[in-house]
Amino acid sequence: MALTDDAIARIRGMISSGELPPGARLPPEPQLAAQMGLSRSGVREAVKVLESARVLDVRRGDGTYVTSLAPRLLLEGLGVAVELLRDDTLLEVMEVRRMLEPVATGLAALRMTDSELDELDRILQDMRAAADDAEKLIQFDTAFHHTVVATTGNETLTSLLDGLSGRTLRARVWRGLIEANAAHQTIEEHHAIYLALRSRDQLLAQATALMHVNTSEAWLRTVLAAQATGT
Repeated sequence: MALTDDAIARIRGMISSGELPPGARLPPEPQLAAQMGLSRSGVREAVKVLESARVLDVRRGDGTYVTSLAPRLLLEGLGVAVELLRDDTLLEVMEVRRMLEPVATGLAALRMTDSELDELDRILQDMRAAADDAEKLIQFDTAFHHTVVATTGNETLTSLLDGLSGRTLRARVWRGLIEANAAHQTIEEHHAIYLALRSRDQLLAQATALMHVNTSEAWLRTVLAAQATGT
């Protein structure tokens, strides 16, 4: 493991320094091992680890390449990790989302185009039509928030919030809302966010988004508490 860790550090250093820029092809394994003064097995394992992290792209019969290193690619694993978190940790995820999403929504109010606002309106109408269908609401809710944050033009922020708002998290909130006949209230919160964005009011957009995330967090607490007590 120590040799593998060393090889990972060396390859990452070559990428960070620009010696291996995005799209570059790594030297063949024997050459790379000799160049770094490490065993071929250590280099081979390092490549596997970096491939899993989406840093490297191993093309069978062609070679190993550095990926684009785009945030959406490198942060893709965050969503998988969130899906595996235990119930108590999901509330920490919601807390992080509460820190980031309102600010992102406020920024979106300054940057959204009219066509993007029209698309958001269509998604909102789809949410209204699916008010009693948890599966469809999860789909439209995901699309709504992704559309908002993506318009900031900040790919890192978009990838982070996409990862922090996984399907499991949304499913628990929406199913709890439907069971408590509160889904319509939360859809209206989405409508308030849309109206704030349409008015280009940054502070109002930030405030409405904060209220919405607080509502989701409160319902998640309710759902998790009910599961813990078996009710």
